Amino acid sequence: MLGRIGRLAVGRPKAVLTAASILLVAMVVVGIGAFGVLKSGGFDDTSSQSWRSQEAIDAQFGGQPNLVLVVGARTGDVDSGAAAQAGQTLTQQLSTDHGVSNVVSYFANHSPGLRSTDGHEAMVLVRVLGDDNQVGTTTNRLLGAYVKDNAAVTVQAGGDAAVNHNVTDQVTKDLAVAESIAVPLTLILLVLAFGSLVAALLPLAIGLVAILGTFAELAILGRLTDVSVFAINITTALGLGLGIDYALLMVARFREYLSQGTSVQDAVLGTMRTAGRTIAFSALTVAAALAALLVFPLYFLRSFAYAGIGVVAIAAASALIIMPALLAVLGTRVNAGRLPWARGAQQGSAAPAWGRLASLVMKRPALMALPVVAVLAFLATPLLGASFGTPDETVLPTSAPARQAADALHNDFQGNQATAVQIVTTGPADTASVSTYAAKLSTLPGAVRVDSSAGSYAHGASLGMNPSDAGMAAKTAQELTVFTSSDGHSAAAEQLVRDARAIPGPAGTSTLIGGETARLIDSEHGITARLPYAIAWVVLTTFIVLFLFTGSVTQPLRALVLNTLGLSASIGTMVWVFQQGHLSGLLGFTPRPMDTAMTVLLFCIAFGLSMDYEVFLTSRIKELHAQGADLHHSVSEGLARTGRIVSTAAGLLAVSFFAFGTASVSFLQFFGLGCGIAILIDALLIRGILVPAAMRILGRSAWWAPGPLRWVHERFGVSEDAGEDIGTDSGAGRPVELVGSSREGA
Repeated sequence: MLGRIGRLAVGRPKAVLTAASILLVAMVVVGIGAFGVLKSGGFDDTSSQSWRSQEAIDAQFGGQPNLVLVVGARTGDVDSGAAAQAGQTLTQQLSTDHGVSNVVSYFANHSPGLRSTDGHEAMVLVRVLGDDNQVGTTTNRLLGAYVKDNAAVTVQAGGDAAVNHNVTDQVTKDLAVAESIAVPLTLILLVLAFGSLVAALLPLAIGLVAILGTFAELAILGRLTDVSVFAINITTALGLGLGIDYALLMVARFREYLSQGTSVQDAVLGTMRTAGRTIAFSALTVAAALAALLVFPLYFLRSFAYAGIGVVAIAAASALIIMPALLAVLGTRVNAGRLPWARGAQQGSAAPAWGRLASLVMKRPALMALPVVAVLAFLATPLLGASFGTPDETVLPTSAPARQAADALHNDFQGNQATAVQIVTTGPADTASVSTYAAKLSTLPGAVRVDSSAGSYAHGASLGMNPSDAGMAAKTAQELTVFTSSDGHSAAAEQLVRDARAIPGPAGTSTLIGGETARLIDSEHGITARLPYAIAWVVLTTFIVLFLFTGSVTQPLRALVLNTLGLSASIGTMVWVFQQGHLSGLLGFTPRPMDTAMTVLLFCIAFGLSMDYEVFLTSRIKELHAQGADLHHSVSEGLARTGRIVSTAAGLLAVSFFAFGTASVSFLQFFGLGCGIAILIDALLIRGILVPAAMRILGRSAWWAPGPLRWVHERFGVSEDAGEDIGTDSGAGRPVELVGSSREGA
């Protein structure tokens, strides 16, 4: 297939480029609609008890509050004339707003739980109606209309709706800043790496096609299923990064052929047979790693699989179809606009330093590898004390309005409605059984009081029955609210939810326990319960793809062990930074538990990219080995030929990810810095030192496979043909001498 594509690109390059241009315009037209269909939510497990509780509350009681307005009196307390009048006016306006329901205000019912302990602030609770997109749009309007300070009061907005609005708004700004840094810097580095302006623009072209094509894919998927708006993050980062990776490999191999005097036509065909095959397998391994995200119930994570698989496929297809046509048209002009000091890079020569490093490592493999393993193991040690959670308002900087409102709710109020445990009972229950159930709930550690239709209870003592319910007959649904002074993301709040779920509901009923803390527990469980399946998928697909590529059992196992070591070091470093709080002053974030979803995302993306570089290096080593080179030469020459490509690609991709370090939202910082560090560890330490050391230690067993599996590889795997690869004049089919090659011990 790759040969046919190469011949088409060489025979009719202008037709290929014209068709690609038309397709690109179509992708732009379709992709423009992506932002209108992507959603800001996706952090909940829709099969969980907390989700079903929320649906029941929405259907039976109009929904629980997701927007909290904190009204503060400028002078006196909230019961003073001017402040009370402003609060009442705000309540009346909200009550008539078509986008909300269930407005519960201190200024309407003077409930003590809605008033701060010092009396200077009061809450107005609102349910913003609609799905994630509608809630976002309505919240934006409400904040502009009602969150205004005047002479009598100040107004702050908190709750899920306000936090999500602030996070989405801040992420949009952060991405714009990151891209404004990454794109120009990447272009400069590409020019330096390629040594010519024309060659440097090719990776950006492939990256742009990958990004625009993935936007079109997301626009279509967004109309068919739920897709998170945060999928845009991975689209831009991976699109640019993989475009650089694949184009860099193609251009380097093309130049390598040209430097040997090969014709442009044969250079393109040879590049497709070698670099093209590597790109195809690399894309398969990266996509397989990202496909693991599809097993999770949160569409936030699944969305990254949609975007990631799409961007990998489109980047690879662009590199394998558009790039050979561009190279056929450009020919030797690929070096146009060359820089005077970059002649070696233009000729596609090897990097002797990487080859010398590999030779040094293979002479003393244990001596060179053990210090690196020790450093990586040390970096991984913070994982032993890692704790995990889900995003909340603390991912925002302290200057964010929703963060300030959340801090006020936590510090100034006793029993915050926004962090309360919401309970729905279904089935007939009379007043006595509901009262008994509520009284039991009020005795739980951390419970401040329990409100129900049967009455209100504090520490087990009834605060009074609702007169209208004194003679209440059996009802088929009841809503109870357990207030707590604990922070919604604290261990105490989580234990309160677990204790509440352990108490049997009123006789003859079933209970659904939800609320913010319950949602966090259920979301984390939804991730951790599926994590073994995701890991098993990654291990299995990696093993199969690398076995089919190399014909060896030891190569996939070696890759899995080394990649796991590098990833453990990277994630351990993130625990040290973001959970333990080192560098929090420099980066401006609040230390908090590791974000479970983002950690899984980091693992899948970093693992996929590490396999990208694994295939780059292993393919060249295998190619030289198939031509008869001994182990030492195939490894050292393979690293010499790919070391510059891998290190350059990794450095450029790391720049794109490190640019996220300028963000104000901590999970975006975590994602960017974690991916950047993982990429550099893999490219420099794993590929540069541990792979040569492992290959030397494995020796002849490096390419071992049992007899039945050798038969499988011969039948279904990929075999290198020395007559087609880099050391070959493809026109005459004669091997070209490998400089410094040694065929001893082949």
